[in-house]
Amino acid sequence: MMLIRNATVYSPDFSGMKDILTGGGKILAISESMNVPLGWEVEVFDAGGLMAVPGLIDNHVHIAGAGGEGGPATRTPELQLSRMFEGGVTTVIGCLGTDGFTRTVESVLMKAKSIRHQGASAWIWTGAYQVPSPTITGDIGRDIALIEEVVGVGELAISDHRSSCPSTDELIRIAAQARVGGMLGKKAGIVNVHMGDARDPFNPIYEAVSKSMLKFNQFLPTHCNRNDHIFEDSKTYGKQGYIDITTSSWPYFTDEEVKPSRALKLLIDAGVPVTNITFSSDSCGSLPGFDEQGNLIKLEMGLPSSNLRELKETVLQEKIPLETVLKVLTSNVASILKLPGKGFISNGMDADILFLNLDMEMVHLIAMGKWVVKDGTVLNMGTYE
Repeated sequence: MMLIRNATVYSPDFSGMKDILTGGGKILAISESMNVPLGWEVEVFDAGGLMAVPGLIDNHVHIAGAGGEGGPATRTPELQLSRMFEGGVTTVIGCLGTDGFTRTVESVLMKAKSIRHQGASAWIWTGAYQVPSPTITGDIGRDIALIEEVVGVGELAISDHRSSCPSTDELIRIAAQARVGGMLGKKAGIVNVHMGDARDPFNPIYEAVSKSMLKFNQFLPTHCNRNDHIFEDSKTYGKQGYIDITTSSWPYFTDEEVKPSRALKLLIDAGVPVTNITFSSDSCGSLPGFDEQGNLIKLEMGLPSSNLRELKETVLQEKIPLETVLKVLTSNVASILKLPGKGFISNGMDADILFLNLDMEMVHLIAMGKWVVKDGTVLNMGTYE
């Protein structure tokens, strides 16, 4: 057990100075003052001067590696546990991506299980860019309903030169299968959509919704800050459905992308509900740049630490309150993806706690009730690190 004293708690809403008791990987109690429980071995930690916030949730991570747009030598490596923790991230949602041909959903699932065994939390998306979607059981709905770690399907590509260009009927069918699988398995059952550079990028989703009984909340489009025209469209789309902002492609593509910290402010100013916005890193994914002829001219790789960087800069530079910024990386993600125990500091939730100083820098991190970062040093490394 651990008793955390004198923490300024953001749950993510501001809660004031509190004591937090944890045990068995859970938050057991929160109050203004608590005594050390008698008869138990309890570690007491004074968090005076620090803010305690929920561990960050990264909903789009290529945990088993990705890439390959430049050939076999450009395949990216798997996510290292230390990379996750140094970014303040305690929960990831793994996905495939461009390469649904030589990589498999099974490899993503096993990587998620590995992350869980090593002290963090992980779920996955089934599928990839391609349609038909690669799956584990042979069916999107079965994957979601039967496999505990699967929350939905994606990263399915539209409006992109690497997309399979699914028809409206195909997109409806995929979303409907995901929805039913989610209902049966008590999951989110939504579609994580890779948004490309094409003009009018949200049109496939608009058509799918208009021609079916599906709702906009059946989709989570990502990379909505990848260029100016998709970002402008997202100001309208975001008033009806969810939008995800990618953090790791900044500063690699400053001439094209809208900076995530700035994007959040502009979306809020445009009237997009904060509850409809999430941030994710796209970490371990390749970040390719193509010329007008479609030739690969640049290739970078994202890291989970980009989330923490953009959180800091949104608060300090864009002057958005911490409790607002936290939601796009904690409670919004947990609520949209129906992640049990995640996204909040409250009784009964998982003890994933990030400690920040007034400069919005990570000082300590607890995952499932155990220290994984102390005084800025990562304590819990991956098996082969």
